[in-house]
Amino acid sequence: MTIIDHLSVGVPSVEEGTKFYDPILETIGASRLATLEPLAAYGSDRVEFVIILPNDGGTQTAGNGVHVCFVAPSQDAVDAFHKAALANGGTCAGEPGPRPGYPKPDVYAAFVYDPFGNKLEAIYNGFAS
Repeated sequence: MTIIDHLSVGVPSVEEGTKFYDPILETIGASRLATLEPLAAYGSDRVEFVIILPNDGGTQTAGNGVHVCFVAPSQDAVDAFHKAALANGGTCAGEPGPRPGYPKPDVYAAFVYDPFGNKLEAIYNGFAS
């Protein structure tokens, strides 16, 4: 059983958000399942991740210290995620590689910032596996 139904991050526009998230989420086997104003929803079998316009109509901002971690099916998928993020306007926040300091052994992960300031991680053999 999972305790999280879905996670959301704010974007300045759904169109800008999907240009970034469509290609990077494909690298880990997820796709856009729905697009409605003001959001786009992603997952494989069910919606797990949502990009959304701020509810108050204000400017989107990224949470300091907040990040979203996506499960990757392989180390190659982590590498592809990182590469796709950089190719689509993201910036590196941690190269792909082993994370020996994690509480679980044999973790392989990469970190990026999306073009909107949200911190993202792709992880293979992470806490959910």
